[in-house]
Amino acid sequence: MKRLPHITLILLLITGTLFSQEKDEAQIKAIYEAALTQGKSYDWLNHLSNQIGGRLSGSVEAELAVQYTKNQLDSLGLDRVWLQPVMVPKWVRGTPEFAYIENKPGITNNVPITALGGSVATPLGGIKAEVIEVQGIEELQALGKEKIAGKIVFFNRPMNPALISTFQAYSGCVDQRYSGASEAGKYGALGVIVRSMNLRLDDYPHTGSMGYGETAVEDRIPAAAISTNGAELLSTTLKLNPDIKFFFKQNCRQLEDVQSYNVIGEIRGSTYPNEIMIVGGHLDSWDLGDGSHDDGAGCVQSMDVLRLLKVAGYQPKRTIRVVLFMNEENGLRGGNKYAEIAKSKKENHVFALESDAGGFTPRGFSFDCSDANFERVESWKKLFEPYLIHMFVKGGSGADIGPLKNDTMVLAGLRPDSQRYFDHHHAENDTFEHVNKRELELGAATMASLVYLFDTYGIVQPKKIKG
Repeated sequence: MKRLPHITLILLLITGTLFSQEKDEAQIKAIYEAALTQGKSYDWLNHLSNQIGGRLSGSVEAELAVQYTKNQLDSLGLDRVWLQPVMVPKWVRGTPEFAYIENKPGITNNVPITALGGSVATPLGGIKAEVIEVQGIEELQALGKEKIAGKIVFFNRPMNPALISTFQAYSGCVDQRYSGASEAGKYGALGVIVRSMNLRLDDYPHTGSMGYGETAVEDRIPAAAISTNGAELLSTTLKLNPDIKFFFKQNCRQLEDVQSYNVIGEIRGSTYPNEIMIVGGHLDSWDLGDGSHDDGAGCVQSMDVLRLLKVAGYQPKRTIRVVLFMNEENGLRGGNKYAEIAKSKKENHVFALESDAGGFTPRGFSFDCSDANFERVESWKKLFEPYLIHMFVKGGSGADIGPLKNDTMVLAGLRPDSQRYFDHHHAENDTFEHVNKRELELGAATMASLVYLFDTYGIVQPKKIKG
């Protein structure tokens, strides 16, 4: 008889666990059904991409995107929608860039290039000089000033095609794009040409941010990306004739900072309103395409997370915010400003999720969190398996939410299939027609489901050490 209360307790725990699992399964199913039958993300992205276009920080298009997304959030009946001012850099590309390989005087082959974001212009007449090819920044020191001065440095290290993670391949060679000009300038180079960060061979040059570090303004040299086909041609031509010359001309320039905004909307929590969860992407993009994958997709998915929770009949316990960050591409000013204001207001952020890896089929999430929280996430894996979401990895989240990081909160990043992402990243073909409606909507539902679970069960707090 003494064992009956113990058995009863076990039965109650099992029953409670099964009930919670069934409730979670039903709620997540409702979220996915709402996304796939009543989703708004694709329509919102259509407007951002085709009616507004590329949204370079400080541009008219960026400000039109601010107003459009704020108006759409206003229409959702959220508890609060507002604009958060942030000063952003204003870099302009100017007239289209032009480049060619000169085999002999009068014998040339044009190649596609694009100025890297933040680069200075060439002289008005352009630059023509001999070329020295290197595989990375570390080769510059070995070559020395004698071999580099007066030449154009051609960084030609490709993304590693053997790596399954294309983001790992990107990380393995992006330093030459960001720091190549500042390093080559130390050895007297006249300019820098960088192989585009792209795994396939095509004629699209891919831009991206670069920096000059402590280099004085008058000592800065121009930097441009060349398409992968152009890089292959230049490298092959150099092997056949090391004395060829390369010409390029670009007219970009840096203007004074201008005011822009982060766009924010929230549903206030019913039980723990002072615990804040955010979901977001960056509203700015480069100017070559229309920024559909990078990161229009992440923005509209994040907006739809709040709407999907409402449509699926879920009332959040915690305050859930969507944040559309400005200036991720060439400054991270929006993410830093949001974190700065959150800290000044002593806001308690417990969870943040970012989508900034394209609108392709969702595969899972990466997490920057404690072991205890990651174990909890892994216990939810079976809830996602019916939707083919299987990848839960520890390490990494998102650039814009990174400044919020502390010892207790959970940071997460949506991880779509990445195999096609760098075909479009920062290039002219990052356009709306390359986004699949169903894949985009599945990503929004996957994000909303994770937000639901963390809101329902909270985060695992670290144990206090008694002293």
